Amino acid sequence: MRNNMPRSTPPANTQFTVGETAELMAFLMKALDGISRTRAKNLLTNRVVLVDNVITTQYNFQLNPGMTVTVCRNRHNHEFHNPMLKIVYEDDYIIVVEKKEGLLSVATDHVKERTAQHILQEYVKLQNRRNRIFVVHRLDRDTSGLMMYAKDEQTQNHLRDNWHELVTDRRYVAVVQGDMEEEAGTIRSFLTDRKLYVASKEYDDGEGKLSITHFRTIKRANGLSLLELNLETGRKNQIRVHLSDKRHPIVGDERYGSNINPIGRLALHAFKLCFTHPVTHQQLEFETPYPTLFKKLMLKQRQ
Repeated sequence: MRNNMPRSTPPANTQFTVGETAELMAFLMKALDGISRTRAKNLLTNRVVLVDNVITTQYNFQLNPGMTVTVCRNRHNHEFHNPMLKIVYEDDYIIVVEKKEGLLSVATDHVKERTAQHILQEYVKLQNRRNRIFVVHRLDRDTSGLMMYAKDEQTQNHLRDNWHELVTDRRYVAVVQGDMEEEAGTIRSFLTDRKLYVASKEYDDGEGKLSITHFRTIKRANGLSLLELNLETGRKNQIRVHLSDKRHPIVGDERYGSNINPIGRLALHAFKLCFTHPVTHQQLEFETPYPTLFKKLMLKQRQ
């Protein structure tokens, strides 16, 4: 498996030949005189590590004997840049991105504006005009965080058809109104898409789909609660509706009952995505920090 990024070998670099199977981060820490995990992560984040002359950012990328690992002194200037979208991982089959709030994942029948899919489509067409991007799953426009696209229809279909088997961990963080009563719990209901909103019922009326959200309370402060959420199912607006059902709407979510918006956005972020690669079968894990604005909301205010 390779990151399908532009190939180059810039000057002023350090090169190593892999002698035995290892994960990339562990290899870097050992090869570079025992540097810390933080330093190794920074090298990967700054996109200055190449495996066989291909920019590689995945910390648990598997190295095999004979591969060449290059650590460059300077960051590459020819890579993808967009203020609303960051590529976290890319290979010949998939792209994992971190989307900012305010950007649609994909165009809808009624909205034809520029989307994450459009941006990535333009990017891959620079490499080959016949390249395309295929939607695997979506995040709401106002939700930020990690999501995945496929580079071909076969990979898209395999991911969609086997989503629950391939995706091993998918988590969100949210700031909600009020003090959540439980330390942890599970919300179950049947959700029905009504176009403008999603309706929720405790019983099966023949229209709704069973939806299950697990939550854990991390912190309570300032009349708000910080929650970590784990999706067992992935319905449209599921987290937003379920937390509204609990009478703890997400901060900034006017559609589902919030009456405050102190940070000018929906306080919902997809921070973790772990899955088995649909082609190589490698276990991939991606995680982003909780948004700084969420943390600031939870700082205890002085009386």
